[in-house]
Amino acid sequence: MAGTVLISGAGIAGPALAYWLAHHGFRPTVVEIAPALRTGGSAVDYRGPVHLGLLERMGVLDRLREVQTGGTAMRFVDADGRCLMEMPPDFAGGDLEVLRGDLSRILCEASGDRTEWLFGDTVTALAETATGVDVTFRSGVRRTFDLVVGADGVHSTVRRLAFGPDRDHVRHLGYHVAGWDMPNHLGLTRDTLNYNVPGRLAAIGGDHRDPARAAAFVAFSAPAEIAYDRHDLAAQKRIVRERFAGLGWEVPRMLDALDAADDLYFDAICRVDVRPWSRGRIALAGDAACGATICGMGNGTALVAAYALAGELAAAGGDHTVAFDRYEALIGDFARRAQKGGDTTGRFLAPRTARGIRMRNWLQNQGWFMRLTMRIAGERSAGIDLPSYAGTVVRRPDGLPEAGPGGSVSAASRPPRR
Repeated sequence: MAGTVLISGAGIAGPALAYWLAHHGFRPTVVEIAPALRTGGSAVDYRGPVHLGLLERMGVLDRLREVQTGGTAMRFVDADGRCLMEMPPDFAGGDLEVLRGDLSRILCEASGDRTEWLFGDTVTALAETATGVDVTFRSGVRRTFDLVVGADGVHSTVRRLAFGPDRDHVRHLGYHVAGWDMPNHLGLTRDTLNYNVPGRLAAIGGDHRDPARAAAFVAFSAPAEIAYDRHDLAAQKRIVRERFAGLGWEVPRMLDALDAADDLYFDAICRVDVRPWSRGRIALAGDAACGATICGMGNGTALVAAYALAGELAAAGGDHTVAFDRYEALIGDFARRAQKGGDTTGRFLAPRTARGIRMRNWLQNQGWFMRLTMRIAGERSAGIDLPSYAGTVVRRPDGLPEAGPGGSVSAASRPPRR
């Protein structure tokens, strides 16, 4: 018998999982700590037949193509702005690049009124019983669900509550990154300028929506993870300013904009390693299970995980004791192969020596090396055969018929937007 499933996180894995669970006859609820769908965020990419095939089966591929960015070229420059190395748009943009906010909105709308949305709240306690999971929310509300899935990113709240603290599952990879908005004084369009000194990268990219705005991004080497309060914006700004003080190129203007910024993304480059991905009635999906901060193909893996988890639950008739193990056995190796791309991201963005910077630039300027890099990325995104799960439907306990692909979004059920 189909049941209720609480999903924590309305980013990518969460809405995709809600779509497929509803498609198979389950009753998903998504809780998201933000007060509304996030409209900002960087561009994310999909590549290869697995990623694009799942988007097409969800009925969202054409809509995403309507809002695609066209990719973003990366140019690495010296202090005087001379180009040292350039990477084509499809290197970072894959076959389809869209802004994260557009992606999240379209995925949420796809599941529409077949999903319950709880914005501005989060899970604070989980207690598994013989028949379900008792959930306490920050708002004080208490509810019971048949299953709970953490799809809430690298720093997953569900994982922390059910599997233990981050230090047990998250490995620091030697770098930190930060990003914020700034004026587009360079007149950038669909490209990004990148400037290096040993162990540090400063980059400015054009805003795909507003030509007057740009995105600032920095990465810096930090052998040990820096301790900081994730809610202390001033402390995070101070760390960035200290690490980049005194640099040339456009860095002074970037730091001036940092002082004025009212929002900042700041995190360590890290990877998540959890074995197994489930405990009892609680499971993990996407970055919460097998994530990497940057370049681990987490967006594509999130789609694969959502499809497989919902499909295996349906194939097992809602029996999580069977489905959760099958889900991990099916996609675990694929997810970990894709994740490996994030292991070298910091060293690629900000080599720790001048010689390392020169070597990276020389290699990336070689056509054979670029082709090899693209081939490896393509193999990592395509190395899995997924079951069709066609016709696999679990009867809903409320007697309603199973909902098919697509579906409209009523005004009452549409997730609020910022």
